[in-house]
Amino acid sequence: MGGMSAEREISLMSGKAVYNALVQNGYHAVAIDVGKDVYNKIIREKIAVAFIALHGKYGEDGAIQGLLEVMGIPYTGSGILASAIAINKILTKQLLMLNKISTPEFEVVKKGDSIGNALFERLGTPLIVKPNSQGSTIGVSLVNGRRQIKRAIKKALKYDDTILVERFIKGREMHVSVLSGRALPIVEVRPKNEIYDFKAKYTKGMTEYIVPAKLPKGLHEKLTGIALRAFAAIGCSGAARLDMMLDNKNRPYVLEMNTIPGMTEMSLLPKAAAAAGIGFSAMVEEILLGAPHRVKIWRTA
Repeated sequence: MGGMSAEREISLMSGKAVYNALVQNGYHAVAIDVGKDVYNKIIREKIAVAFIALHGKYGEDGAIQGLLEVMGIPYTGSGILASAIAINKILTKQLLMLNKISTPEFEVVKKGDSIGNALFERLGTPLIVKPNSQGSTIGVSLVNGRRQIKRAIKKALKYDDTILVERFIKGREMHVSVLSGRALPIVEVRPKNEIYDFKAKYTKGMTEYIVPAKLPKGLHEKLTGIALRAFAAIGCSGAARLDMMLDNKNRPYVLEMNTIPGMTEMSLLPKAAAAAGIGFSAMVEEILLGAPHRVKIWRTA
């Protein structure tokens, strides 16, 4: 938990919630705040299995997973390759397209690139500008006109040298969580802001959550099917969440995959699990017991 990314504070919140659930379930748990000395901390604590609640860089990009594999320690969630793919929004979209899963049209902008008219002619406006490898909607901007694009790209470049410029899909925002290979009830988010940004995600009262989302049965099955296909295509395991938009004709467009969903009181995976009758502690234990390779996990009682 914790770590050195821009998502540190959210990760600490997720980690604390997971730690409390593990202790409540009778496990001998320790909370490890990840820094450059993480290897020494892991050795000192003699952990049997790692529950990863480490959002952002070093946690969702395959880095901590690689260290744990070298050390021979099983861990929760997706492996090195799936983690590295999913945190890379551009690579994820390319893989989705190869699997004939719809995703909004986009352009890639790198540090030092000039922005010409061709980008607007192809994508139009409004646009979403976001860092390629960043979560929690950090560094994301909604661009309604050409004058705003440079400021949006400058903001995103604070977090990544590669920027995704994506056609904005106006409509309903849906989130499909997958737990142990099965899709949970869909969560629709209705933020008070124009987009489901950092403020809308982590400020009480800024977003209305509808779970399960009110969708025709056929459309619900279509979205869950897409989520499971994307989960398999990227090679995810454990728990993950697919974010998508429905346009005004109910056509779905996948935005991205999150391989370490938030575990805070406002996070979407716990809300989806609750709608399926799975309490927070039970969900945490299921994720823990799904860690690759069977190991003996010690309880305190």
